[in-house]
Amino acid sequence: MARVLTPQAEDFPRWYQDVINKAELADNGPVRGTMVIRPTGYAIWERMQSEMDDRIKLAGAQNAYFPLFIPESYLKREAQHVEGFSPELAVVTHAGGKDLDEPIVVRPTSETVIGEFMAKWVQSYRDLPLLLNQWANVVRWELRPRVFLRTSEFLWQEGHTAHASEADARAYARRILHEAYQDLMVNVLAMPVIVGRKTAAERFAGATGTYTLEAMMRDGKALQMGTSHELGQNFAKAFGIEFTGDSGSREHAWTTSWGTSTRMVGGLIMCHGDDSGLRVPPRLAPIQAHVMVVKSGDAVPETAAKLRDALRDAGVRVGFDDRTDTPFGRRAVDAELKGYPIRVEVGPRDLAAGNVVLARRSTGGKTPVPVDKAVDEIQTALAADQQALYDQALAFREARTVDVTTAADAVEAAATGFARIPWSTLGTAGEAELNKQAVTVRCLVRADGSVPDSEDEPDLTAYVARSY
Repeated sequence: MARVLTPQAEDFPRWYQDVINKAELADNGPVRGTMVIRPTGYAIWERMQSEMDDRIKLAGAQNAYFPLFIPESYLKREAQHVEGFSPELAVVTHAGGKDLDEPIVVRPTSETVIGEFMAKWVQSYRDLPLLLNQWANVVRWELRPRVFLRTSEFLWQEGHTAHASEADARAYARRILHEAYQDLMVNVLAMPVIVGRKTAAERFAGATGTYTLEAMMRDGKALQMGTSHELGQNFAKAFGIEFTGDSGSREHAWTTSWGTSTRMVGGLIMCHGDDSGLRVPPRLAPIQAHVMVVKSGDAVPETAAKLRDALRDAGVRVGFDDRTDTPFGRRAVDAELKGYPIRVEVGPRDLAAGNVVLARRSTGGKTPVPVDKAVDEIQTALAADQQALYDQALAFREARTVDVTTAADAVEAAATGFARIPWSTLGTAGEAELNKQAVTVRCLVRADGSVPDSEDEPDLTAYVARSY
């Protein structure tokens, strides 16, 4: 295949931008920091959205929608929150031909406006837990934008819940972390993630605890794929989210928030992509098998159409390309760039022998298979390739993760991957030293790999890396 992308080893950021352009995933928007998501990219986001939405609903949350515009006074009620978001806020001061009496913030996140309405809707412990999720766009003014990874406007889901006890809130924040987020990323996106707790320096503004999922990209940097936050009673006290307990006393609720965004698309590109373009895991792929007519010949278009229909009937998401007026090589390159898991090539020469050719994106290479066995072979290959992508990503991460004992060694290791260091050795002073070198503690985990309840627990390990 002719070179159409900058090789990863030569210039990883340029490779990333090349993939976005050549695979027709997105374009830069007319306002700096915004993006236009093209149909190919949006189809991937829709699949992520659908899979995530199913998991969120299984966890008991219901979808709702809240306003894009938030009174500035709402944000000021929770001091840490407004301080944390202040540099990123977009504020409307003029509308309808006149100055506004109160500035309006374009939502950077919705804890404040949702907290206002939770206070209206929650009266008794019988109203709890209140489990809400919103699919929306948010605006955080980005000084160094990068498509899908950091844009001034992006798409996401944000969950917000209120509970009668701290224990219930913590359990739910963890449930979303594992049953929705980790399950999606591991079993659909085929991305191994380190699940842990953020340090106090890295936690969400206004939260009492932040849980995170961190993935390694092909350049060794970390990408935060999603977060789930315990908010304690901070927002409940700021917005008056109170309820009458079963003993008759008035109490403040305990709240959580959690979110994932179109950043997952960027993570997918950088975790699985290679020098030929995207590699989309079969369970996620909008098109799992792309049936292509190589060139016209006896029974070729008819066989290709029948195979397309048989695959569709078997539950496979199918693409179909019979544009024989466009050179096959060009069409094959396009399919490679877009990461279709399997190309099914139907041409007169192979068909004369009773075969079609399967080209598998994750492993490379082509295999002729009998037409009457193609559907079964494709389904088997899709399952194998889903696992293969996960295994490759995990092996890559493990090969680039090293154990260190000093902050200096952690900085050195972070040039090519992750470092593991005892949190008791590093501590907040060491974390501050890392930050001066643009290296951060991505998360803390227990010795057994589980998520700690506090950064003060003994024997915690810190994962350290450069990040996006």
